[in-house]
Amino acid sequence: MPSTFIAKGAEAYEASMGRWSRKLADPFLAFAGVPAHGRVLDAGCGTGSLTLALATHPELTAIEALDFEENFVAALRARTDDPRISARQGDVCALPYDDKSFDAAYSLLVLHFVSDADKAITEMRRVLKPGATAAAAVWSYDGMPSWRLFWDTIRAIEPEAEGSGIPSGPRPMTAEGELRALFASAGFADVTEKRLTIMMDYAGFDDFYLPKVYGQGRFSAFFEALPEARRERLREALRAAYLDGRSEDGQRGFESVAFAVRCVA
Repeated sequence: MPSTFIAKGAEAYEASMGRWSRKLADPFLAFAGVPAHGRVLDAGCGTGSLTLALATHPELTAIEALDFEENFVAALRARTDDPRISARQGDVCALPYDDKSFDAAYSLLVLHFVSDADKAITEMRRVLKPGATAAAAVWSYDGMPSWRLFWDTIRAIEPEAEGSGIPSGPRPMTAEGELRALFASAGFADVTEKRLTIMMDYAGFDDFYLPKVYGQGRFSAFFEALPEARRERLREALRAAYLDGRSEDGQRGFESVAFAVRCVA
């Protein structure tokens, strides 16, 4: 089943989202836990933020990483020579692994983009050994203020952009309790939910603006098709929103929230 995440290359992903998934990986694993030994799965590995965090645990004997985007998988392979890591292209809704073959399974910032989250979670349960841990996290719709600032400004200045990659509303599972309910309905036990918080720190306006305009999704095609005067008008509106009354460009940080769940197969 195809992903609803529109990828535009590993480098663009790293600039727009990969750097934040790296910051989230450690608190996510601190909440989820890592088994004392054995084989684990990173379902929807992206460019490897969580996979490489798992690799810091020498007790793990095998780390399987899977993603729908082949160029993300290639980027992960280029980032590590750890013999325990095996990265491959595949679908989290149809995991290419045997039943009851993993000691833990993780999914970081993936399930709100898959075409059938129920199927993906059922597949995670299928490949886990009895008593093994599953854990997942998704961004909170209300917990990403830097992205809301960006999209709300575009809606106000360029209403024609609606339908051209601008989120039309919350994605499934991005409200509190939704992810927990899906894991519980899939038959997992001891389902626990927690808010995880990181700071999205931007060095300046360009660091905020460029990855969002030219990063993932369909918006960049709309933006590039605008006449130059409209592109500049939109850029200046976004700059004013980012500066928020400040006279000079500079660093800004935005506290950002993800919902995480851990449970037992």
